[in-house]
Amino acid sequence: PRVIQLPPELCEPGQYHFVFLSSIIHAFADDLFFGMKIKGCYQFRVTRNSDLAIDTEETSDLLATIADELTHRNYGDEVRLEIAHNCPEEMVNFLRDQCAMHQDNVYLVNGPVNLSRLQALHSMVERSDLKFKPFTQGRPNGLTSEVEIFGLLKQKDVLLHHPYQSFTPVIDLIKQAASDSSVLAIKQTLYRTGAVSPIVDALVAAAHGGKEVTVVIELRARFDEEANVALASKLQQAGAHVVYGIVGYKTHAKMLLILRRENNKLRRYVHLGTGNYHRSTSRIYTDYGLLTSDKQIGEDVNNLFIQLTSLGKIPKMHKLLHAPFNLHQGLLDKIDREIAHAEAGKNARIIVKVNALVEPEMINAFYRASIAGVKIDLIVRGICTLKPGVQGVSENIQVRGIIGRFLEHTRVFYFENDGQVEIWAGSADLMKRNLLRRVETCFPIESKRLQKRIIADLNLYLADNTQAWILSADGRYHRAARNEGDEMISAQNTLLEELAKIN
Repeated sequence: PRVIQLPPELCEPGQYHFVFLSSIIHAFADDLFFGMKIKGCYQFRVTRNSDLAIDTEETSDLLATIADELTHRNYGDEVRLEIAHNCPEEMVNFLRDQCAMHQDNVYLVNGPVNLSRLQALHSMVERSDLKFKPFTQGRPNGLTSEVEIFGLLKQKDVLLHHPYQSFTPVIDLIKQAASDSSVLAIKQTLYRTGAVSPIVDALVAAAHGGKEVTVVIELRARFDEEANVALASKLQQAGAHVVYGIVGYKTHAKMLLILRRENNKLRRYVHLGTGNYHRSTSRIYTDYGLLTSDKQIGEDVNNLFIQLTSLGKIPKMHKLLHAPFNLHQGLLDKIDREIAHAEAGKNARIIVKVNALVEPEMINAFYRASIAGVKIDLIVRGICTLKPGVQGVSENIQVRGIIGRFLEHTRVFYFENDGQVEIWAGSADLMKRNLLRRVETCFPIESKRLQKRIIADLNLYLADNTQAWILSADGRYHRAARNEGDEMISAQNTLLEELAKIN
C-alpha cells in the first residue's frame, strides 16, 4: 500500500498516524542499496498519454487489437513530469532529457508528487464526524423489488433520479426480462459498467435462457478498455450478439430495449439515461433515467439499435434526437425558436444543465438568444468557455456550477416555448466530440408529472446558495452570495432529504 497506518500503540487514543511508502524508502535508502553511498533521494512522477493508437478502419478485429494495445499503454508518450522541488538541477535536467520533455511540462512539487494516494485514508479512518452521513437510496412510489415492472410501465412512465433514488429498478427490469418467458429480446449499450456488474450477469442469464441478447459495447471507453474487453468476451461466450458500434464514432448513448410478446402483439420497453449502467457510480453521480413503454420512443430506440448493429441507413426519428445526426441541429433549432418567441414578445427562457459547454455554435446561439432577450440559466459542472454578463452580448446569461458531495452528471435542456414547455434529457454534453463525433441520445420528458419534478429540481439548483459557484465575465468563479439571515439552500442536501433516507 502507498499509505501505511502506524500501529495504534504509537498513537494517542482517537488519533491515526500514517506514513507514505515513499517516505519509508527515503528513510531506508541506504539499506536498499547495500554497500553504496546514497547521495540523494527524490520523488518523480511521469504522466503518459493514455490514448490507444488504433486505426479502426484498418483493423479487422477491434477486440483483439485493443486487447493487444493495452499492453503498450504503460509505454505511451510522456506528457508531464513532476519532480520533488529539492531535486538538484542536474538531476532535473537528466530526467527531463530522458523523458524528452519540454521545460513547460516539468513541474517542481513541494510535497508528495501523487496526492491521489491520500484517497485511501477515507476507508482507513473511522471518524464519522469527518464523513458524510450514510444514506439509503429511495425508490419511486409503487416501484418495489416485488412489483412487476412491465405492468407498471404500461400505466405510466417512471423517472429515476440517482443517486437519491436507487439504480436497482433498472437491474430488476433486466432480471425480470431475463426470466420472463414472454420476453423475446434484450438490447443494450454498455459504456462503463465496472468490473463486477449485476447487469452483465443478468444479460448472461438471459442469453443462457434463450433470449436474443444484443449488446453494443464501447471498447474505447477511456481507462475502462480492459474491463470492457473482458465483459465482451464473457457475453460472447454466453451466446450474446456483441457489436462495437460505428467505425470512428464512440457509442456513448445509454439505451436499454426489451421486446416482449403480449396478447399476440409485440411491445417495447425502454430505459434511457444520462449516465452509465454502473451500479457504483450511480451512488455518487447525479443522473436521470427514464423507464417507458411509449410506442414511438420504443420504435426510435429499436431503429437506433438496428443502425448500430447493421450499419444501415437510419430511419427518421419520431421523438428522439440523436448524435451525430440531428442532435446538434435540433438543439440549435430549439434555441432559435426561443429567440423567435422573445422577438415576438412571447415567453422565452432556457435552462441547461450539463457537464461541459465548449461547442462554438452552441455558444454563439446562446449569445444570439441573450441579445434577443431570452433569459438563460446554464448549470455547468465542468469547463465552460461561454462568457456570461458581457454588456450587449450575454447580460441575460448566468452560469453556475454545483460542487458538492455528488458529482453533477445530469444533462437536461429546458425550453419555455411560450408556455408549451419542452424538457429533454440525454447522454451528451455540449462539446464537439459529443454532438458531432459520438453516438448519443436525447429524449423528451413528456409526462406533465415528470416535467414538474425536473423543473422543481432545476429551480432548486438555481436557488442553491451553499454549494453553487457563479462564473463572472472575466472567467473567475465566486461563491454564490448569501446575505445574513438568508435560508441556507443546498440542492443536493434537499434532494437527499426528499428522495432518500439519511441514516
